[in-house]
Amino acid sequence: MLNIQCLNKIAETGLAQLPSDRYQLTDQTADADAILVRSADLKELVFPANLKAIARAGAGTNNIPISRCSEAGIVVFNTPGANANAVKELVLGALVLSCRPVIPAVNWIASLGIDPQITQRTEKEKSRFVGTELKGKTLGVIGLGAIGIQIANLAVALEMRVIGYDPYISVDAAWKLSREVQHEENLESVLKKADFITLHVPLNAKTQNLINAEALALMKNKAVLLNFARGGLVEESAVVTALAEKQLRGYITDFPSPQLAGQSGVTIIPHLGASTEEAEENCAVMAVQELIDYLENGNIRHSVNLPDVVMERSGQARICCFHRNVPNMLAHISGMFSKEGINIENLVNRSQGDYAYTLLDVDTAEVERIAAELQEQEDILRVRPLF
Repeated sequence: MLNIQCLNKIAETGLAQLPSDRYQLTDQTADADAILVRSADLKELVFPANLKAIARAGAGTNNIPISRCSEAGIVVFNTPGANANAVKELVLGALVLSCRPVIPAVNWIASLGIDPQITQRTEKEKSRFVGTELKGKTLGVIGLGAIGIQIANLAVALEMRVIGYDPYISVDAAWKLSREVQHEENLESVLKKADFITLHVPLNAKTQNLINAEALALMKNKAVLLNFARGGLVEESAVVTALAEKQLRGYITDFPSPQLAGQSGVTIIPHLGASTEEAEENCAVMAVQELIDYLENGNIRHSVNLPDVVMERSGQARICCFHRNVPNMLAHISGMFSKEGINIENLVNRSQGDYAYTLLDVDTAEVERIAAELQEQEDILRVRPLF
């Protein structure tokens, strides 16, 4: 029986994917084989030796200490694309709100109270709330992953001119992108051309404060910046200054902060990007399925610290080996089996940065001793035999 700990509320639709004859929920981290998490901060969590995987029911993993997990041989999963439609729809709403002053207009109506002349006053004063249309405007999409692509394609359908920038766009993603989207060679080009800029990149050392004072200076002075990715992508003090100096027309963000609260030109949404029933269920189902496939078959899909590694089962046993990406490791692992006269029926090895993962299917179930010996080898972080 494998123990799964939920550090946040996980949708029941997802938990129902766990076969009750093989999995049980636990509230004790010390007993956990795997952890399901949404927003709980794991940076100070002490990992038990038996913890094999962490699955984030969402895309961002800033609440998980990835490097420490890797050194402990723990695979970290996320659920890219599971909440993409929810975020896409909210970004569309933000785009509309950025060019049509709906919120001020609604607040004005509410301020009138029960006014017998409300109809007449509305017709007389509605000109105060004239806006503009999205059609024909230029949308710059920075980051063309699961969410960015959906937003770009939606904007094309709205007859916007769409330009995008993503130096790491995958082949699969490129196939899904409308041919009407113009791919720019650099970030600066998008900033200079766009009327609206929406951010959809992960937060890391390279993207921290991606939109800073220098970037804002390149933008049109009537441009609107939207951030539904991560708060740290934008240098908030620079945005406040740009708004005050009329270098920027508006900033809409899904990430509240003290520095932005109450600032003119800033619209703050309380982190609702993925807050739909459907998104929460989709993320939960995807996270649980990733854990099951890893725990039972050793397959890795959508990990943030290892590449995708998927192999059909064959043979009588499978060895799953999480190790550092160093020379001769594959020869060393396979050599230990050949020395024992054990035939390797199938093998796959993939690496990502400093770490790698190897799956081997062998023709005997007598592998526990070799697995234990492998675990003691330098640069091997975790070995799991599966039967």
